[in-house]
Amino acid sequence: MGVGQQNSNGNGQKDIRGDDWDALKEDVGGVAGAAVERGRHFIDAARDQATDYADRRKDDIAQSVADFANSLRDSTGSFEERPNIRAVVDSAAEGLETLADTIRERSFADIFNDFEGMVRRRPATVAAVSVAVGFLTARFIKSTAEELRHDQNISGPARGGGSRGRSKQGQGSRARASV
Repeated sequence: MGVGQQNSNGNGQKDIRGDDWDALKEDVGGVAGAAVERGRHFIDAARDQATDYADRRKDDIAQSVADFANSLRDSTGSFEERPNIRAVVDSAAEGLETLADTIRERSFADIFNDFEGMVRRRPATVAAVSVAVGFLTARFIKSTAEELRHDQNISGPARGGGSRGRSKQGQGSRARASV
């Protein structure tokens, strides 16, 4: 039989010759290799674009971090009777200001590599810091929300009773309806 011909086994099925099978495997391997190479190229291009974008926006990011540090420092007024907590919050604000300076001075790739190395070396520390930042952020949001509610309650009655009077009236009518 010549190349490209197929043998028929006794069941009516045809077997592919060894040379054809090897050529098919090489073709599939070449296509798979090209797909993997294109995938790597796509990932590298996406990473480069993200890094370029972050480098262009790093001054904005640094300013946001510095603003957050200032807001955090301003919120320590609610901790006047707790000097230990205030010291921790002030220390965190100083750390955030240092981070803002680092963001301004270094490239995004350098910062990311340092952060990744730190996370790999000290995962427990990163977890503890994450919990602390979450607690402080929740505390900050809670104090801000309380201030907003207090401001709304003060300005509400000056406008003709505000929403508090309406909600009490609604509660009274619901109570009478259920009786």
